[in-house]
Amino acid sequence: MSQAKQGDTVKVHYNGMLDDGTLFETSQTCGPLQFTIGKCEVLPGIEQAVIGMRPGESKTVRIPADKAYGPYLPEKVKTIPRYKFPEEMKPEIGVQYQMRQLDGETLVYVVTDVSESDVAMDSNHPLAGKDLTFEIRLLEIV
Repeated sequence: MSQAKQGDTVKVHYNGMLDDGTLFETSQTCGPLQFTIGKCEVLPGIEQAVIGMRPGESKTVRIPADKAYGPYLPEKVKTIPRYKFPEEMKPEIGVQYQMRQLDGETLVYVVTDVSESDVAMDSNHPLAGKDLTFEIRLLEIV
């Protein structure tokens, strides 16, 4: 039976967990994840973990924050005066907005706090600053 290598397209089942055991993502609900090793379609730590595995094998890999979604950066939290929002727009905690930056890049912000005068918005990835653990089972090399 062959082992997964660079350039192979593979199908895996996985569970992604935080250090406290919280499941943040699983392939069990939507079906297997298919990707090509070396094409940067998944986190590099997942690609590396799959290399050398045979179909049917399982592995658990821990990916530190700096190799996953990076550190949590406080400078990515912006406080915007409430009056800058159109009157019909009612910002609520958890709502996402896309905003075009001066350099043309579009960022996704999540509202994290709302007061009478200000709205706090965070553009960090929801998993930024978190170490991640993945349980991976290689189903097949396509």
